[in-house]
Amino acid sequence: MEHIDHGMFIMPFHYNDKPLAQTLDEDLELIVKAEELGFSEFWIGEHHTIKCEFMMPEIMIGRAIGMTERIRLGPAPLCLPQHHPARAASQIAFLDHLSKGRINVAFGPGSAMCDLELFGMDIKQASAMVNEAMDIILELWSSEPPYQIEGKYWQFGIKKNVDPVTTFGYFTKPYQRPHPPIAMPATSRNSPTMKMAGRRGYQGITNCLVPGNVVADMWQTYAAGAEEAGRTAQRTNFKVAKSIFLADTTREAQRIARSNTLASNYNYVCRVFDQGWGRKMFKRDMEMSDADCNLDYLFTEQIIAASPDEALNRLLDLIDEAGPFGTLILMSYDWDDKATWMRSMELYANELMPALNKVVGAAEG
Repeated sequence: MEHIDHGMFIMPFHYNDKPLAQTLDEDLELIVKAEELGFSEFWIGEHHTIKCEFMMPEIMIGRAIGMTERIRLGPAPLCLPQHHPARAASQIAFLDHLSKGRINVAFGPGSAMCDLELFGMDIKQASAMVNEAMDIILELWSSEPPYQIEGKYWQFGIKKNVDPVTTFGYFTKPYQRPHPPIAMPATSRNSPTMKMAGRRGYQGITNCLVPGNVVADMWQTYAAGAEEAGRTAQRTNFKVAKSIFLADTTREAQRIARSNTLASNYNYVCRVFDQGWGRKMFKRDMEMSDADCNLDYLFTEQIIAASPDEALNRLLDLIDEAGPFGTLILMSYDWDDKATWMRSMELYANELMPALNKVVGAAEG
């Protein structure tokens, strides 16, 4: 195996009784701390109508660029059905220049039904809209005027107001050429999004809510998509998101994590699933009942609350089942107890990740 990078993702999830301005300050502090600890990338979710997850990632990234120097930043995902493709392409290009090439971008449909309703989106059309929007964005980033887009969902262009003397009508290309690295997050078995990512040669990101056998299925789907396009999938382009909380002992980590915002977030997600989808995303065995997909089960599968040594064993079990990956993305939640969350981050960066890379490096030899 090659070196495994480590990144971080925030949904973000915060308690509703905490002032929004405070949560934004804490998220920015988290980004700065992640850079100090050597995290290679930081991803920020997009939600418009979820009170405990409200976030405008492009604006947040613009602020974070000025507070950091090295860490790569990106929306995950930029919910393309909720954006005009020209606006999305322009914003990402702008951020890429502002950061001097530190932008990653994840494209996807978004899964918050309230956001989709707000923008008048049909969930059945979301995947096709993402595909079309990505094609449009790439065309705008790679071509010169005049522009004429005739898609199923978007039709626009610049023909009459193109002037090379005044430079009117010219679309700005990103700082990184041909464009920033593109990723696509996936949430299910046999994921069409993961297949699309493999087919297009983009990075794939697994959802933190799925069990290890679904991570394995996602890789197989990703690789199949790449093969269909005549390319070989690279494990370095495969990213795995995981909820990990560390303390000096497993007993202490379990005690804290079962009462902090990590457990609160999973209980919250369970309530969301119970209102419609059910808990099938959590299940290793699809015959498992929703009632059995409780917090005790989640702590054996989706959640790693442990000492660094025990967490290492859990990650090696995941690699044994799903295969290698290029980046481990640590999920972060509200700082209900800042000291224990900071300690967890430090153990993750300073003990767990070096130990993991030492083991996989030894395996390579």
